[in-house]
Amino acid sequence: MAKITKDTLIADCLKINPDSAEILQAVGMHCLGCAMAHGETIEQAVFVHGNDLQALLNKLNEGIED
Repeated sequence: MAKITKDTLIADCLKINPDSAEILQAVGMHCLGCAMAHGETIEQAVFVHGNDLQALLNKLNEGIED
């Protein structure tokens, strides 16, 4: 299974981890269906929303099989 990295597009993140929408919304990223989600990376979203990149990546990758 793919791993979510700072360069993963939000749209791809939602495909890789079915729980990622809930995780992203819990940290203030509520516009997952917007046009930006298709071209914005996790790193770019973290920058805009002021989250801890590594902590978010750890949460997004929990439960994903290698």
